[in-house]
Order: sequence, then C-alpha cells, then structure tokens
Amino acid sequence: MKKRIVAVCMILSMTAAVIAGCSNKSGEADNGEKKDSKKGKTISIMASQDWVYDAEMELGKQFEEETGIKVDYQIVPADQYYNLLMTKLNSGEGPDIFGGQSGSFDLVSQYKIQDNAMDLSDQPWVEYYDEFAKEQTSVDGKVYGATFYDTTTDYYIVYNKKLFQENNLEVPKSFSEFESACQTLLDAGITPFYQPVGDGWHHVMWFCEIGGKYEELVPNIVDDLNNNKTTFAETNEFKKVLEQVNGLAQKGYFGDNYLSDEFSDMGTYLGSGEFAMSACKAGAIAEIVAASEGAYTEEDFGFFLYPVLDNDVLNEHPCGPSRFIYSGSENAEEAKQYLEYITKKDSIQSMIDNEPRVENLPYDAGQTPAYSEETEKFLESFDKRGVVFQDSIKYLNPQWMEIGQDMVSMFIEDMTPEQVLKGIDDRRATQAEAAGDEAW
Repeated sequence: MKKRIVAVCMILSMTAAVIAGCSNKSGEADNGEKKDSKKGKTISIMASQDWVYDAEMELGKQFEEETGIKVDYQIVPADQYYNLLMTKLNSGEGPDIFGGQSGSFDLVSQYKIQDNAMDLSDQPWVEYYDEFAKEQTSVDGKVYGATFYDTTTDYYIVYNKKLFQENNLEVPKSFSEFESACQTLLDAGITPFYQPVGDGWHHVMWFCEIGGKYEELVPNIVDDLNNNKTTFAETNEFKKVLEQVNGLAQKGYFGDNYLSDEFSDMGTYLGSGEFAMSACKAGAIAEIVAASEGAYTEEDFGFFLYPVLDNDVLNEHPCGPSRFIYSGSENAEEAKQYLEYITKKDSIQSMIDNEPRVENLPYDAGQTPAYSEETEKFLESFDKRGVVFQDSIKYLNPQWMEIGQDMVSMFIEDMTPEQVLKGIDDRRATQAEAAGDEAW
C-alpha cells in the first residue's frame, strides 16, 4: 500500500513526471505533433501537506511518456501553506496550479479567486463535474477550480472492534459513554484515541464537523452567524464542545505525545493496536490494515460519529482541496491539460484503485466507486444529516489553522474555551470587514 507524501521541511520540492496531455471530452488522449511541442515544459503545483497522494504522482509518470510535460510538486507543511501561498500570489510569483479549499464564501474572502485564478468554465471535465462541488468552486457562475478530493465521505471516528470486544465495550451513543470507554481502554493499557495535533489541523474537526448537531440544538444558528446576529462566544454549545475536547486531552485519552503526533502516522499506530480509535476518512481502514502486517482485517474496524454534544447527525462535507490555475501562469495551457487528464475516467479510477483514502471523486466520468460494505452500511444508517460548519459558516474555514493554534493553547492551559471563541469571533469580524460584508 502506497503511503502519502509527507513534507518535512518548508517546501519539499519533488519533480515528478505528470500527466497533462491533450484529450478530448471522452478522455481519450490526442496523438500527433502536439506532444513534441510540449517537451521540456514544466508546470508547478503548490499544495498543502496531505493534498497530493502518491497515486496521483504515479499518474504523472504515465503522462510524461505521452507529452514530455513535467510537474514540480511543491508540498508545504499545513501550518505554513496559506501564508506562503498568498505571499507568492500577491507578489505575482504564483505557481501554475495552486491548491485551495473550496467553498464559495472562502474563494473570494481568502484567495481573491477572481483576481488570482483563471476561469475554467469551458473545460471538458466541467460537463461531468458534481454539481455541488462545482458550485463550491465557482463565483458568479464561473468555475475557477477542480476539486480533487473524495468529498463523497467525510471524517468519522474509526475504532478497533477487537479491542472494544476484548474490553467489553459497545459503540458509544453519547459523550459520557465515549468518556467511559476511553477510561476503560486507558486502564487496560491501551491509549484510547490517536489525536495528532502536530500538523495543526486534525483536532479542529472536533469543533467544526458536528454542524448538523449545532443546527438541531440551536435553531437558525447558521443564518444568525452568517448575518452577524450572534457570535460563537454567545452560544453555549460551542463552549461546551471545547470543554469536552479539552477534558479528553487533560484526562490523558490522547496519549502522551499528542501535541507532536502527526496524521501521517495514524495508520501505523492504529495498525499496531497501541491506539484504539482515531478520526479519518472511511477508506483509511485499508491503510490501517496494511500497517498491521496481518494482525487485523478490514472487518476488525468500524465507525461512529464525533460524540461531542451527544452527536447523532451524520456529517457531510461537500467541500475539499481543489486545484486552481494561477491567472499569471505562463504555462496555462499545459496546466489545463493537467487538470483535464487527472479528471478523466481512467485517472479517476486509478486514484480509486490505488489510494485507500479515495473511494470516489466528485465526477461522473463512468468510474466505479470503492465503497466497502462497512462504509455503505454506516452511511445508510443515518436519517439525520448535516453540513459541516467549515462549509456553511462564513469566515470560519479560512482561520482553521488559527483555531488549531488556539486550541493547543487551551490544551496547555494558556487559553480558556471562552478566549478561543472570542478569537474566532474577532477573526471573523476582521475578515468580514476586509470583504466589505454589510452584515458587519
């Protein structure tokens, strides 16, 4: 099983051959003299850590044989990515293709997408692009990006069934039951939850992923937040979630090294049986099983929802890492060829077949999804569904890493939950003012 690329320095620049050749609407590569004219060309792709999989780079090797076009993948640590990207864009030195989180609100306020990216509305893949994904990468009816991430499933709590059975545990149906399970596991010498904080982003999901539950408990909360009729600090449910997550950390349920743990090691730690749970995409179970070296099978793992606030609403996350072509690119045509290639049927199927975290991609190109029986059963078991808050609340997703930093300060008792919420509100106000939002 191939492992994801992990950046270990400011920029890990990896030159790999990339698939970027001319193709028609059905995805068939053109033949002819066009290939030779592109030899020696190199396009750059800048992306945050964990946004480019090895399976995609394997596609690049195949495409180099067809076109001679190469790609310089510039993979940046997640906590440094946005600032570095905006520095490059604002200085007129952007990469040919840059990664960014989709979301119709954020494209304008965070990336100034109408100035910094090209209109891709006329590209062939737009015809079979998922409508919601298309909406979230568009502004004023123009498509600016291609989501290249499995938005058909989201992050859930994956748990080791064997460890649960050995300790007489059932799947928790409330937060108190979850805490009780964690304590039982800890008493048995098993670290309950692999919660990597070192990357700066993973722990924020406890707060944002339960958007549907917030909406159920606090009527009109989405409209009220988006129209500046209330704040995060004024809403008790947000404070309670932060208190619950902080309690898990303080009680030792995340282990001794959670502040420096990284998400890329999740498969290894859960595969070893040292940890009983973590949060990941459904397809990551295959990676955990591979890392276990025969100790576990896919049937030994299952899912449940983030348990804060006794959550019972399935989280849906239609937005994700997307690709945009820089408006100042000198290799725009080659960059368009790259996006066209990776979104054709064979390439999408290759991603599904070779990257366990990708069970499907948001395109109707005729591919066959790889949902496991466990995943399908899990998804079908929920009547209540809700969109995650980073997709539905304005000016929240752009400050994801800052929220992560404040939560770390809370974990080490330098900030209170109330101060974390005030920081969120203050940053939202600053962003809204910069965007000229009349509600502020």
